[in-house]
Amino acid sequence: MPIIKYNSLDDYLGSLSESTGPRFFLICGEAFLAREAFNTLSAFLLKEVGREFGLDQLEGSTTSMGDIIEQTTTFSFLLSRKVIAVKNAPLFSGAGSSSEISYSKTDMDLLSGLIEKGIPEKHTLVMTCSTLDKRKKVFKTIQAHGTIIDCIVSQGVRKADMDEQRVVLREIAQNLLATPKKRMDAAAFNALVDQTGFSPELFARNIEKLVAYVGANPLIGVNDIKAVVIRDKKDPIFSLTNALLEKDAAKALTVLSSLFKDGFHPLQILKSLENQVRKLLMIKSFIMSFSKIKDPHHFKRMNFNGFKQGMMPMILSYDGKIKKAVEERDSFLLIVKSNKTKGKEKKKVIPADLLLAPNPKSPYPVFLIFQKSENFSLEELKDAMIALSDLDYQLKTSPIEANIGIENFIITICMKGVSSHATENKNSRHYL
Repeated sequence: MPIIKYNSLDDYLGSLSESTGPRFFLICGEAFLAREAFNTLSAFLLKEVGREFGLDQLEGSTTSMGDIIEQTTTFSFLLSRKVIAVKNAPLFSGAGSSSEISYSKTDMDLLSGLIEKGIPEKHTLVMTCSTLDKRKKVFKTIQAHGTIIDCIVSQGVRKADMDEQRVVLREIAQNLLATPKKRMDAAAFNALVDQTGFSPELFARNIEKLVAYVGANPLIGVNDIKAVVIRDKKDPIFSLTNALLEKDAAKALTVLSSLFKDGFHPLQILKSLENQVRKLLMIKSFIMSFSKIKDPHHFKRMNFNGFKQGMMPMILSYDGKIKKAVEERDSFLLIVKSNKTKGKEKKKVIPADLLLAPNPKSPYPVFLIFQKSENFSLEELKDAMIALSDLDYQLKTSPIEANIGIENFIITICMKGVSSHATENKNSRHYL
């Protein structure tokens, strides 16, 4: 039987009859899409008896093959139609933690036998998993006697991969906006994707929030995205950058692993790390530019009141010079553009990441990052920025493992006395 793509499932189910339908389904791939596919499939299979009565759900990581076979072959006293769903079955992967199981060769042979001729009539076994290995013997058995629903989406960062991810997110948006009869313009869609990365679960939740927020308005725009989808310090990426500032490699790697499991895009994570390193470089530059700062390594010994009274006036003066320089540049560009277009252009807002204290009324976060800046030398930060640039280039141009590249960067920057990335790779600079 052919492999069915998740977005063709409705058409496929519409072509089935009770007598021709398979008794085994495998749903593999991205968790959100797999769950949506399972909901559609189970509603189709149990339309006569109801899901609350005819569905038995098992956790694949903790349920033995013997129990799965027993559940599948046991008849119900009250109902003729029955669906057995095994979630997260380790068909193509080993066990995770010590509390989880894996399937032995004997288990796989038993499953193959069950799929070929052991599932009773009007019983359906549905398994879900995250990956698919076409080399395995059980795959050939499933393809011959069951149906595979493909929910796999490329997780790479090449243009083709990212285009595929955007197509998936656009389909999710269209499906969720169809019932409430809402529309989202292209700018709003792009803004929402920028905020969530490729995280279908988070993307769908935000769509639902936006539908509720706009009320009777049929159009969702960029301003609605800004009002509803706001990142703050509760964002798990903040936990990653904070662990980096503390040079706590173990914690940073744990948070990074969680981010990847939650579907955060590698480039989104990389950008956050880059912003943090750039901020630290700005602090080092600020310290070097002020001769009044006699000891540039004394912030950890300074209390908050001393920092607020002694340092904040210099920081605000420094930010004032930055603002003035940016405003002069933008004014010049505005005049040039206005002369060409003969129209009025709005004055741009100065980006917050150019300032040491973007919110002068809240000096405490500034105090903390100045303290943590002492964990890094200027050479370390320069080296880190070059390493991030290299990693960004590699992720966009070659099929490297994003998680391994970012893990290596975190381990390197959190270590002391490591060799210079810039020196080691001086002959492979893609931009020099």
